[in-house]
Amino acid sequence: MSWYLTSANWRYYLQLMRLDKPIGIYLLLWPTWWALWLASNGMPSIKMLLVFSLGVLLMRSAGCVINDYADRNFDGAVARTQQRPLAAGLVQPREALQLFVLLLLLSAVLLLFLDWNTALLSLVAAALAAAYPFMKRYTHLPQVVLGAAFSWGMPMCYMAIQGELPLVMWLLYAANLCWTVAYDTYYALVDKEDDEKIGVKSTARLFGRYVFWIIGLLQLAFLALLEWVGALSGLGWPFSAALLAALILFFYQNRLALRGRDGCFKAFLANHYVGLVLFIGIVAGQIWR
Repeated sequence: MSWYLTSANWRYYLQLMRLDKPIGIYLLLWPTWWALWLASNGMPSIKMLLVFSLGVLLMRSAGCVINDYADRNFDGAVARTQQRPLAAGLVQPREALQLFVLLLLLSAVLLLFLDWNTALLSLVAAALAAAYPFMKRYTHLPQVVLGAAFSWGMPMCYMAIQGELPLVMWLLYAANLCWTVAYDTYYALVDKEDDEKIGVKSTARLFGRYVFWIIGLLQLAFLALLEWVGALSGLGWPFSAALLAALILFFYQNRLALRGRDGCFKAFLANHYVGLVLFIGIVAGQIWR
């Protein structure tokens, strides 16, 4: 097998991995940390924290690389993505594929620190990460596939720590799925006009004029499911206060999104603070009880 990656293009590889835009890392890291703290019933071990945090970084990077590879013939027609390395011809597709495989192999090394059942669950994570970029050609629900991928660290956390997948984990998974579809629909709204021209499908197009109502319902479902998680986990009033703060942030996001494409992008970015607030609520709830 030939080696195509070159040191001369390292800056472009970092861009392919989106390490210059960490919002995706945050949106994947916060739910993983929620699951780590809940599954551990407090502070997780340093080993688990490092393994899953590095896993988030590597798998998110791999997902971005394969996404750009899949969209290399579309990104040039979308204003927001015209300057991505593959679309701009700064790196070759074979370099992107090799970088994707390398990141998967590095992720696989982390599995050596986990049990066999958790390692088996990781195969689903890899499949979802690889499949998501191609879904927008076949379904208007690629955001649901992304939600499944972004949430899959949760069952892995519970399996690694508790050796089982209890009800509270599935409630957490469903909640995060709703949240991901909501915020990624904001993201898809930024590209909606370009996507319509080139035939790319998304929930932003599917929901049409009801898009903000449906986003709001997804956000409410997210909060309701997390309230159930909090009750089962005994997190008390600190977590309920965090949920109220998240609700206020969702109202703020909606007001931003009504301002147009730039507002939708700002609403998407603001979800980082939702993840942070809820993480604080989980930790505070565990300390308080």
